[in-house]
Amino acid sequence: MKELHYEFYIGGTPEQVWDTLISPEGTKQIYYGSVIHSTFKEGELLEYVGPGEDGDETLHVYGTLLEFTPQKALRFTHNVGPSYHQGHERYESRISWLLETVGETTKLTLIHDEWHPEDPSYAGSINVWWQVLSNIKTLVETGRTLDFGSWT
Repeated sequence: MKELHYEFYIGGTPEQVWDTLISPEGTKQIYYGSVIHSTFKEGELLEYVGPGEDGDETLHVYGTLLEFTPQKALRFTHNVGPSYHQGHERYESRISWLLETVGETTKLTLIHDEWHPEDPSYAGSINVWWQVLSNIKTLVETGRTLDFGSWT
C-alpha cells in the first residue's frame, strides 16, 4: 500500500499546533472525543481512548511511541482497537506528525506509512485524515472545530 502523506500550513505557532495534537483539550476536539494515554517516553505505550462502540473508554488506537520531540515530531506505531475489526493486532502501520516553522506559519506534515498490504483500516484512513487535519487547522486558527456531522 502507498503511504498517506499530507502537508498543511497553519496560521499558528508550533506550540499551538503541538498543544492541539497532544493536550486532552486539543485531542478531544480533533479525535472524536479521545485523549492520549501515554507517558510520552519513547518505547512505551501510546493509546487514544474515548467514546465509542465499547463505551466512554473505547480504545481507538494504540501503539509504541517511537519519537517524541516537543513542537517538532511525534511518531508511533498504529494499531486500531479491538472494536474495529477482528485480527486488529496483525495490522500495524506508523504515524509521523512533523512540525516546522515556515515564515509566520507552522507546516504540519502527517505521514501514515508502513501499512500491512491487507490492512482494512487503510481505505477509511484516506478520508478521515482530511477531516482531522482540517479540524487541526481550523481549531488553531479560529478556536473552534468544523461540524462534519456524525464521524463514526
